[in-house]
Amino acid sequence: MLTGNVTAIKDATQLNVKDEGLNNIISNLNANKTLVLCRISENLPIESIEEAYLKLHLISYKYFAPNSLNLENLFESLVNLAWTNQGPIELDEIDGKILASQKNNQPLEIKSIDKFPRLTDYIVPPGVRIGDASRVRLGAYLSEGTTVMHEGFVNFNAGTLGSAMIEGRISAGVVVGENSDLGGGCSTMGTLSGGNDVKISIGENCLLGANSGLGIPLGNNCIIEAGLYITGGSKITLYNSENEPGSVVKASKLAGKDNLLFIRNSQSGAIEAKINPKSVTLNQTLHKN
Repeated sequence: MLTGNVTAIKDATQLNVKDEGLNNIISNLNANKTLVLCRISENLPIESIEEAYLKLHLISYKYFAPNSLNLENLFESLVNLAWTNQGPIELDEIDGKILASQKNNQPLEIKSIDKFPRLTDYIVPPGVRIGDASRVRLGAYLSEGTTVMHEGFVNFNAGTLGSAMIEGRISAGVVVGENSDLGGGCSTMGTLSGGNDVKISIGENCLLGANSGLGIPLGNNCIIEAGLYITGGSKITLYNSENEPGSVVKASKLAGKDNLLFIRNSQSGAIEAKINPKSVTLNQTLHKN
């Protein structure tokens, strides 16, 4: 059932598309499929599956930044589907489709069973490299110069604001600043489950070491050493410019602060924050995509 902001299109000329190439594509689709026009005039909670997919596309086309669109009711609006090389298939039909594909010698490859398709099944962002397309969901926001390696993952409503190296996980709602590097297996804390309600962001020129984790917003020019997971409640010893220890604070007090180096003292086990003396630089050869 179509809602008030969704209209079935019987004739593609109704859309008045000015671009000739795009108009030809739409007309060819309209020859054997019913087109659906979805309009959004206000940033309100999602009311239909068509509106849900439209908002995910708008983010991935980079018309809207992560966290700028109202995605309330997103999960309630989407349905679990089998995403295949023959298109999305409803789960109550999948067994029959598998048998039919075997009978007709037309292999059916099930890429995932999920509410979200792969980004690249619908959108290929310019200037981006993705090692494993199954690890980037529709709704990801990938800026030109971004490289997502095979162990990297980018959820919907999340992504990069400039060139970045992604070998770790960008959870829903998380944004990564330009010239930042997420090392292999590192993690950013999301807000979909687990009780965390703080939107995590990573500033520019930052490095998250391999297998590290982040549960606070990070400022510019910050480094988290490999294997260190920082949550909002982590107790951190602050060091001054003379490398002398001072007060102990919760990590949440350091949210958004620039030029910090987070390390774990290998003798005491304490987490320490010092002034970061290094500058993070990406290998530009890896980002000319």
